[in-house]
Amino acid sequence: MDELDIPQYFICPISLQIMKDPVTVISGITYDRESIERWLLTAAAEGHSSAVCPVSKQILPLMSSDLTPNHMLRRLIQAWCIANAKSGIERIPTPKSPVHKSVVFKLIRDMKSGNPLLHLNAIKKLDEFSKDKEKNQKAMAEAGVPRAMIFLILKRFKEGKTLFLEEALRILKLTWIPTEENKKIVEENFDFIHSLLWVLSSNELENTSKIHALKMLKNVTEVAKISLLERLKLNFFKEMASILHKNISPQDNKSVLHVLIQTSPFGMNRMKIVEAGAIFEVMELELNNSDKKTTELIFCLLANLCSCAEGRQQFLKHAGGIALAAKRLLRISPTTDDRALCIIESIARFAATQEVVLEMLRVSAVSKLCMVLQADCAGYLKNKAKNILRLHNYAWSNSPCIQVYLLTWYTR
Repeated sequence: MDELDIPQYFICPISLQIMKDPVTVISGITYDRESIERWLLTAAAEGHSSAVCPVSKQILPLMSSDLTPNHMLRRLIQAWCIANAKSGIERIPTPKSPVHKSVVFKLIRDMKSGNPLLHLNAIKKLDEFSKDKEKNQKAMAEAGVPRAMIFLILKRFKEGKTLFLEEALRILKLTWIPTEENKKIVEENFDFIHSLLWVLSSNELENTSKIHALKMLKNVTEVAKISLLERLKLNFFKEMASILHKNISPQDNKSVLHVLIQTSPFGMNRMKIVEAGAIFEVMELELNNSDKKTTELIFCLLANLCSCAEGRQQFLKHAGGIALAAKRLLRISPTTDDRALCIIESIARFAATQEVVLEMLRVSAVSKLCMVLQADCAGYLKNKAKNILRLHNYAWSNSPCIQVYLLTWYTR
């Protein structure tokens, strides 16, 4: 393929690959649909009201409906691929047209009509469309499907019924985009939080529905206003701790950790998380965990919680607390190193009874701090370790286990 002379206008300016589904934006430039939609989605996720055309630098709307399929160019590309099939070029299939918004609008109206048959057909069609392709999901999001699904979930919650709830959660998960309109629906919607907790505690729903609910809970806490996050009740955090205790799946665990990290800085949430028993659960989870990202999330949460006295107290009650933090140092990632040092510093500075100081020595936490000084890591991490060692140098300096490290440190 490298030896072929590929016409320049077959190449997407973003991906620099042959276009499979060329579309033209309002600036007149043609891109591959997948590449330009990802470009627009990135701009929307960053909170921009519009995007910039990568080539012309003109302003582009974020609506994927403003992308016009370039059928002539697609046919030319397909013909060229067929002509060069002997050179290893694969034929580009004709892409399916995305669902039209007018179809989605009609299905949403059918859901609201009160006719059970129309409602059933509409849910099935929306579920089918949402599974098809990303282009359908975007069109559905822009047509207001997330809003319709949220209202359906709230209705079922108030009725105490689970009919179509699994489909609604799946459609919402697949079509959710954090647009300003969607943010306004959930940012102060306490009832929606309650409805998701209801799904998580239900015995009538399958685990797939609970996974979707957890994902949406993560999405909601990312865009919710502080006033909502500050009003979360203890039962909310007990439910999160319960999910960690069940250890249903790594995906569930990560969603819960994201939720706890996102909510912990506000109001009395740190103390509520501690009271809910989350510290013990996340530490037990880490003892049997082998996933790097999960470890980073766990240590980020523990560092947040150990910034308060109640968190430090519960952390120290776990028999493996200090040893676990020391063991993960220099083994996972710089992010984990930073959070682990924050935890150890909080303990050493604010909860350092004689027993704790000796335990830090006994479980090799002090030796690990000395190793940080000699490791090939960032300077700020070395400074953190050095400051921790200074806090209780009088108790550690005479230990034969670390004298060699301290001597090396002092000779520098």
